[in-house]
Amino acid sequence: MTAFLRPGFVALALLASLPAAAQSSLGGAGSLPPPQPRGAPAAPTAPTAPTAPAAPRRPPAASAATPPASTQPRPQRTTRPPTEQATPVVRPPNRPNARPRTPPATQAVRPPSQPSATNRGRAAAGAAAGAAAGAATARPADPAPTAPAPEPQPSVGTVTGLALPRFAALRSDEVNLRTGPGTRFPIEWTFQRRELPVEITREFELWRRIRDPEGTEGWVHQSTLMGRRSAIVRGAPGTETSLRRRPEDDAAPVARLRPGVVVRLRQCEARNPWCEAQAGDYRGYIRRSEVWGVLADEEVK
Repeated sequence: MTAFLRPGFVALALLASLPAAAQSSLGGAGSLPPPQPRGAPAAPTAPTAPTAPAAPRRPPAASAATPPASTQPRPQRTTRPPTEQATPVVRPPNRPNARPRTPPATQAVRPPSQPSATNRGRAAAGAAAGAAAGAATARPADPAPTAPAPEPQPSVGTVTGLALPRFAALRSDEVNLRTGPGTRFPIEWTFQRRELPVEITREFELWRRIRDPEGTEGWVHQSTLMGRRSAIVRGAPGTETSLRRRPEDDAAPVARLRPGVVVRLRQCEARNPWCEAQAGDYRGYIRRSEVWGVLADEEVK
């Protein structure tokens, strides 16, 4: 009987060891819950901890209220009157209008040697004898020749047929003034100012006799002159002449001109005391009587 029951005990032992073997093959002890018989009530689940309610958000801190700007009116700034710009002053170039021709160097003249006393005596005796002989045959001296009467000023040029006198201007900064109408005559002055006004008084072939603002006269070649009109400001040193905005004595000055400034004449109406002129970059009106280079009733266009 014992032999009959032994195989049954062995089978029961094997069945009891199967759950442990299954657990050991899947993991360590306690990794799986123990099997529950079918139809048994499910084990109650552990209650979960209640979640804490979300903290209420604080409203954003209100920024410090800035006080409203003062509504009081600001004091008005006192506006300064615009500064009056000084009227520009136009000055002539710092050089003369003409330079004289350089004379040749003079040679030193040595005094004659003093004659001896004997020679002085002989010379005195000879001079006395000559004076006596001359007194015997002396004739009254001829009267000094009188200067010829000046030629009348022509009113019309003999070459061009234009009126004389008339005004012109120098074409370049170097114009030779000669004593006569030709290159064989010596140079007396050399003008060194372009657009200087000159007055033509005579004509001879290609040469013109001119007079400058200071009264110097001479002959220049016609190619050194141009018809564009200019004038030079009159006045004593240190004075100023106004170039005005309109042809009126009370008009605002555009520029102040020193004596010797050369202006370009743009227009002069016949028998009008005012001329439109330009000095550098300044344009305005100036009286005829304040410049040299235009006749009293002349029309310039």
